Amino acid sequence: MTMLGAAAWPLAGWAQTSTPGAGVGRAKASLVGFLNAASPITYRFNADAFREGLAQAGFVEGRNVQIEERWANGDYNALPALAKELVARGVDVIAATGDVAAARAAQGASATVPIVFTIGGDPVKFRLVESFGRPGGNLTGVAFTPNQLGAKRLQLLKQMLPNVTRVGMLMNPDNPNVAAEIADSNDGATRLGLQLVFENARGPGDIERAFAELMRAKVHAVVSGTDPMLLDRRDQIGQLATRNAVPSISFTRQLAMAGLLMSYGPDIGWMYRQAGGYCGQILNGAKPATLPVIQSVRFELVLNMKTARRLGVTVPPSFLALVDETIE
Repeated sequence: MTMLGAAAWPLAGWAQTSTPGAGVGRAKASLVGFLNAASPITYRFNADAFREGLAQAGFVEGRNVQIEERWANGDYNALPALAKELVARGVDVIAATGDVAAARAAQGASATVPIVFTIGGDPVKFRLVESFGRPGGNLTGVAFTPNQLGAKRLQLLKQMLPNVTRVGMLMNPDNPNVAAEIADSNDGATRLGLQLVFENARGPGDIERAFAELMRAKVHAVVSGTDPMLLDRRDQIGQLATRNAVPSISFTRQLAMAGLLMSYGPDIGWMYRQAGGYCGQILNGAKPATLPVIQSVRFELVLNMKTARRLGVTVPPSFLALVDETIE
């Protein structure tokens, strides 16, 4: 099946005459492609944040912009075909969101259609742009570096739970940035005297098996890696962590909200709003080659107090002082 469950959202009655902010020289609504590695059901909050950013830039869906969505539903191999579908639809710009795999798929689909990415990783290293300051081609976007956060999450676990010595790492090996995150986590574990146990999960069917293997390995805590598919499956991961009574941490607040003990990482919604704003600038005539890559500096520590109580974890006052948000 070509679409693999991809969702497209055509709109009836969208503007056919020139409207403010409808793009340079256009006589009808602009057409924006939205490409994502996850699913439209559990990732809708990010698509909504993207629309907020687009609207703040003057482009309101149903008035002067139409948005075509394509979702890979966790199958990264589906992304290149979905990106080509958007190019064939004649989109004015593609928001390649979720991670490096979506950005690469869009880059492979067109060398001329402007592309705005949201990624965890170095866009220069992955040859998406020439430099952060001057991207130089048809791509720009918003990025954070997850390889700098793996060690930090282990440090937070150790601060909260000093007796932890063996930590399970749930990772998606299909994520292009996984090697960097693993290397950073290994460096952090060495400094903290922790032993790491790695289990791979490429899709929803792998997560239960991977968790079972981690429990057999008698890990004291679990880190869920920085990955769109794992975020997409946050409810499943939260239920497994609850069922096995294991403290867990991941990279963004939605996983803490799903029942993990805590999260540390970027404000993903902020990244999607910035991407929407950049798409708006491009529709108004800006060129990706000259729009600097925005580096996310908004990192937050979110603690689920309900989970802490259920696990019998006493949160030290010194740790609570570091927390940006608590979930009751």
